[in-house]
Amino acid sequence: MVLAMTDVDDAFRDEARQWLEAHLTSEYEALRGRGGPGDEDVGFDLRVQWERELGLAGWIGLGWPNEHGGRGASVRQQVIWAEEYAWAGAPARVNHMGENLLAPTLMAYGTPEQCQRFLPGILDGTERWCQGYSEPNAGSDLANVATRAELDGDEWVLNGQKVWTSLAHVSHWAFVIARTQAGSERHKGLSFLLVPMDQPGVEVRPIVQPTGGGEFNEVFFDDARTEAALIVGDDGEGWRVAMGLLGFERGISTLAQQVGFERELAGVIDDARATGALDDPMNRHRLADATIGLRLLALNAQRSMSADGVPGAEASLSKLAWGTWHRDLGEMAVDLQGIAGVAGDATDAGPVDYELTLEQKLFLFTRSDTIYGGSNEIQRNVIGERILGLPREPR
Repeated sequence: MVLAMTDVDDAFRDEARQWLEAHLTSEYEALRGRGGPGDEDVGFDLRVQWERELGLAGWIGLGWPNEHGGRGASVRQQVIWAEEYAWAGAPARVNHMGENLLAPTLMAYGTPEQCQRFLPGILDGTERWCQGYSEPNAGSDLANVATRAELDGDEWVLNGQKVWTSLAHVSHWAFVIARTQAGSERHKGLSFLLVPMDQPGVEVRPIVQPTGGGEFNEVFFDDARTEAALIVGDDGEGWRVAMGLLGFERGISTLAQQVGFERELAGVIDDARATGALDDPMNRHRLADATIGLRLLALNAQRSMSADGVPGAEASLSKLAWGTWHRDLGEMAVDLQGIAGVAGDATDAGPVDYELTLEQKLFLFTRSDTIYGGSNEIQRNVIGERILGLPREPR
């Protein structure tokens, strides 16, 4: 696709750049470049406040249609915002799940009442969401979901367990895949429910990561409740809705990831220049290859955004590409530091007690990129079977 710049786009870039320059000051200055992979706990409360600043200024839901409270920004303008945000070193966002995954899913599959109820809280930065998909026995094999929900009068009653639930401990709501039809198996009998997190029937247990942070969580539902009307799509139609959401995750929302990727790559290049690693031709080759790869990710994300409707199986191309690219960036970030890459920053307790550097956190976190959200192997199966028409993998 060709994204030609217009005078309107140039004016939009000036608006975005000037707003970021004017607002990334004072208390927000310390947040520049923070909150990325492995660094999620840093300045979280202040980043929540920053999210509300973005909402007040209309920078959330840029590409949403006007009737849903968005600005109806073009693909080009959404790319411009992502670029300017990255170049300004603005902090990692705190509601990716709400803005980039749930919101387009509600617009595609939800009722007008559901959109009216939930989109405003995402737009103004006051309501955060988490994703209740994975379970101990249902990761990449999502059809193995065992969490149950039964209709009791005008409420759904949920029982079960989810795991690897990002930011569940700081989320107000969860979109949950649960089995609502007794005796159903695999893809059938699942439903897509919107569940409040702040209730007696929901227990969240943080999972401490190697990076020291706690982005991931286990979530236990013990007679948790949600309104009967908070089902997206019909009873038993959850698989179709869930796959539609994953299409947005692997397609359109990849553009939002470019914000962090661009900043991380720039940091690796700056470090290589400061340490002299950039003088090595092989290191320059690796950095050039990573830069080209990032440009290709961005172009593919823009291509995904140019399509109408819900992304299909082709969205697996994006997941496979960015997961592998990001893992390789984490490895390179540590490699280019040499011996310093395996040592940490000494703390006041002495050289034996040290904190992980941002590069080490990036390395440790990105080991998971080729696993979560559907492993590389699963993505290759989807591409082979559903796009290339190859025979199914033997079961």
